[in-house]
Amino acid sequence: MPDARLDVLAIGNAIVDVIASADDDFLAREGLAKGSMRLVDADEAARLYGRMAPGRETSGGSAANTVAGIAALGLRAGFIGQVATDQLGEVFAHDIRALGVEFATSPRGGDLATARCLILVTSDAQRTMNTFLGASQYLPAAALDQRQIEDAAILYLEGYLWDPEEPRAAMERAIAIARGAARQVAFTLSDSFCVDRHRDGFQALIDSGRIDILFANEAEIVSLTQAADLAGALAAVEGKLPLLVVTRSEHGALAIRGSERAEVVAEPVAKVIDTTGAGDLFAAGFLAGHARGRPLEESLRMGAIAAAEVISHYGARPEADLKALVATKLG
Repeated sequence: MPDARLDVLAIGNAIVDVIASADDDFLAREGLAKGSMRLVDADEAARLYGRMAPGRETSGGSAANTVAGIAALGLRAGFIGQVATDQLGEVFAHDIRALGVEFATSPRGGDLATARCLILVTSDAQRTMNTFLGASQYLPAAALDQRQIEDAAILYLEGYLWDPEEPRAAMERAIAIARGAARQVAFTLSDSFCVDRHRDGFQALIDSGRIDILFANEAEIVSLTQAADLAGALAAVEGKLPLLVVTRSEHGALAIRGSERAEVVAEPVAKVIDTTGAGDLFAAGFLAGHARGRPLEESLRMGAIAAAEVISHYGARPEADLKALVATKLG
């Protein structure tokens, strides 16, 4: 197998996040369940944006946040995602390229608008997300660069993008290309609502051996397997995945690879400000360690360190020097 030009290439929603503070009364008036994620249409996105407090705009999207973290850790990362020919599309492309991430997907014209996520953060650091998917859900298989996929050691796929038919077909094509090139395929379940909608499809990916690394939180893996608890969920997927990584919020994280199992505690945080992107940055840290051949426990610790950094401030992208932070904490 030839050497990889990229360590990780991700496919996911290309979204611009708009993050603003809100209180419980605002959420109640808007009929929003704290900590939830819902999809909204263009009209609802415009209405809610007009009622929000002043916000901070930054490029986001789950897999895009992950590759931003991977680049911050000094690895070679790429991203495939669909934006539109509008101002937010230009913002997204500029931001992700400025981080050193390879992004070459052509913008899509027509009446489509670039996706945006309106994130309301309350004083207890809970985020309530209102996502307008816009152009991101129209990523065609034709937008894929076969050579780019073949040149990436790990292909990382975002479960959020499995819902629309067009990008799902693109991701299935990307999986076939990566496996044909003997590259690893990583998949994140993204959210329990994704699992509820696509349980059979996700199980089929696992059962057919097309996934090498699965990322999930505790609720997602329990939902996927429909087990009674985490122990039952782990038993249900035992032997079906070369590598399983499960995050458990304040209880840390675990990874299972064959007969090997590793667990770490959560990294301490002086004050949790905003949990947006915690799972995304955990995946970044873990994949950075895994791509460099580090032991399971060390890769888990890298994930925990990256997640702790991102929840200590607003926004889903790291602000501290992640590479230096990991080096200091791991010694």
